[in-house]
Amino acid sequence: MKYLSQFLIILGFTFVGEALQRIVPLPIPASVYGLVLLFAALCTGLVKLEQVKDVGSFLTSILPILFVAPAVNILDYWALIESRLIPIGLLILGSTVVIF
Repeated sequence: MKYLSQFLIILGFTFVGEALQRIVPLPIPASVYGLVLLFAALCTGLVKLEQVKDVGSFLTSILPILFVAPAVNILDYWALIESRLIPIGLLILGSTVVIF
């Protein structure tokens, strides 16, 4: 029951983020709204860390599984990517530097 309530808290912030994304006319993804709201709730003490810690740790631990499908797609399109590997690599490097 503890895990269900923790998951529902996180899910609630996700749904509020979805609602905000539809209401506020800014090009910000709903997931960002939800994360910012959850962060603010944690900072203000509205939500205690213990109320979401276990499920949050679990979700973070399974995050690499979400990247399996894109990796498989890269292998499917390797013939197209291989000829443009240097420009793609430079774009990835440049965008990483800009983000930092």
